[in-house]
Amino acid sequence: MPRAAVNGLELEYETFGEPSHPPLVLIMGLGAQMILWEDAFCADFAASGFFVVRFDNRDIGLSTQLDALGIPNVFEGMQAAQAGQPVTAPYTLADMADDTVALMTELGIARAHIVGASMGGMIAQTVAIRHPDRVLSLTSIMSTTGDPTLPQATGDALRMLLTPAPLDRAGNVAHMLDAWKVIGSPGYPFDEPGMRAIFERAFDRGHNPGGVARQLTAIMASGDRTSALRSVSAPTLVIHGKDDPLIPVAAGNATAEAVPGSTLLVIDGMGHDFPRGTWAPIIAAIGDLAKRARARAA
Repeated sequence: MPRAAVNGLELEYETFGEPSHPPLVLIMGLGAQMILWEDAFCADFAASGFFVVRFDNRDIGLSTQLDALGIPNVFEGMQAAQAGQPVTAPYTLADMADDTVALMTELGIARAHIVGASMGGMIAQTVAIRHPDRVLSLTSIMSTTGDPTLPQATGDALRMLLTPAPLDRAGNVAHMLDAWKVIGSPGYPFDEPGMRAIFERAFDRGHNPGGVARQLTAIMASGDRTSALRSVSAPTLVIHGKDDPLIPVAAGNATAEAVPGSTLLVIDGMGHDFPRGTWAPIIAAIGDLAKRARARAA
């Protein structure tokens, strides 16, 4: 896969579909490589008429790993955030949003439909806030405004998030499968063989626990976007699983309330993942959003 030099680092990326079609940039979440946007999911987006770009965020997968920045103390960061104190981080979501826009520039994409999941949704929101001229539409999936007063993860989901994954391949894959069973979608079958293959591929591409800690601290350091989201003018869709144990659906409701004129899609039985049964309604909803964006531009 190719790499793009942006902001003093390199981002690994991949594209699907015809470059002449409207660009759709997919941003993945905390510690998650671009392959969590499954190949077939991306192909379905492309078949629906988009030119799809997925990429590894900084500090994860095959993109530049910033180990020289050190490993932050996540628990100290959590304590500071809960106390309303500033959180010191090696970088913030704003830097990651700027990475996204710089990648678009490197690929010759002036404006794109921006789609982010979980932390990727936070980055996508930040792109729309910081770079409104580069956004055709915004889709925030299973994400949040960063408001600390919103309902938090369940105890089991939070423990899985904060439990370090084993460093060996078999242990790491087993840990990730256990995590997905906790945070995943109770209303859909769990594709254990398919997810095992993805987690094995992810481990082989690049395992970087320090990057996960830096990304998590970036989230905490970036604060509450609620006020800034009120300035977002791009057509916006918020998608959330009704049964998300990691970022409860109240966070999706708050995101939709913060962005003027946004549309909210709550999917019954969906947790904090993308089971295949959710693909068709998600692709259809984003397609409808893109049509509305085109009509408004016209």
